Amino acid sequence: MEVKVNDDVILIGTAHISKESVEEVKKAIEKYKPDIVAVELCKRRHDAITKKDQWENTPITSLLKSNNAYLMLAQTFLSSIQRRLGKEYGVEPGSEMITALDEAKKHNLKVALIDRDISITLKRAWKKMGIREKFRLTWEFLKAILGYDEEELEELDLKELMNQDVISSMMDEFGEIAPSASTVLIHERDEYIAKKIFDESKKGKVVAVVGAGHLKGIQKHLEKKKLDVDLKKLEFVPKKRFSIWKTIGYAIPVVFAAVIIWMLLTKGPDAWSEIADIFIIWFLINGVLSMIGAMIARGHPLTWLTAFVAAPLTSLNPAIAAGWVAGYVEFKLRKPVVKDFQNLSKMESTKDFFNNKVIRLLMVVALSNVGSMIGTFVALPIITSRVFG
Repeated sequence: MEVKVNDDVILIGTAHISKESVEEVKKAIEKYKPDIVAVELCKRRHDAITKKDQWENTPITSLLKSNNAYLMLAQTFLSSIQRRLGKEYGVEPGSEMITALDEAKKHNLKVALIDRDISITLKRAWKKMGIREKFRLTWEFLKAILGYDEEELEELDLKELMNQDVISSMMDEFGEIAPSASTVLIHERDEYIAKKIFDESKKGKVVAVVGAGHLKGIQKHLEKKKLDVDLKKLEFVPKKRFSIWKTIGYAIPVVFAAVIIWMLLTKGPDAWSEIADIFIIWFLINGVLSMIGAMIARGHPLTWLTAFVAAPLTSLNPAIAAGWVAGYVEFKLRKPVVKDFQNLSKMESTKDFFNNKVIRLLMVVALSNVGSMIGTFVALPIITSRVFG
């Protein structure tokens, strides 16, 4: 989809799995003979599609960190869907971006990476989301990843994906799940990319290759008489002075200690049997739910046992997460090899997704943590009602 904003800026809206988009990019560069080819990529995403061995060099310790596990799972899962759709239509995901880069090199044109760093975008989105949005988004993602329906993918129509209104409606649907994240992922990036294109247009004629879903928003900003966008402000990741999760994490052991002291002061030595019952409830609920998470992730049986034992203890120690411990055991028992990392960029089906050792490790980390977190919120009310009921 081509939009000529003015004599110096031409926007090409593309689908990431379309042969038509690849051809359109080639024709636009030949037709307009730009000085600059701008692509909707940041350096990280540029390296991801041009350096296929990046996964092989990923430090295993970064996979064990829970936040990284969620982000890597999401990235790999969404890429696998794109790859499967791309196979249906005979084109690699991101081929239009690669074509733009190749054409720029072929004609000796400057390349401009105009998207914001993906890590900044994701961090800003996560920071701006409220607790309810985070829970809802995590739940929707887990439902999608565990209920990966290949038949639904086959029903998708590429022509519909290229329709601006359909893509906009998909973005609107995401906005309903997490409106704060929608602002960062969609509207902020429209502003950011538009500003980058505007700045590049001062240096020469620009052909900008962008996702069709951003086309209308970018065009709207570029058509303004004055584009007043502060890039540094949009690249700033706010640091929350108050984190409710950290507060809850540190509060749990304090509450437990306070409850035990209170029971001993009010009931004396007779309180020990009740205290033992409280810890049994805590261990069973927290441990079982974390273990179920490890089982759903198809971890090793010893990983299940580790999650069961670790979760109740790590929930009382905010410096350590159950998923880290379970993930470390899974890593020792089933070490991912180079082939597993290489296959991350080739996965197309549910079978590929669940049989890969790297993905299994990420799933163990993520789902053991989720199980432990649910266990904490289930166990606390039960224990409270038992002590004070």
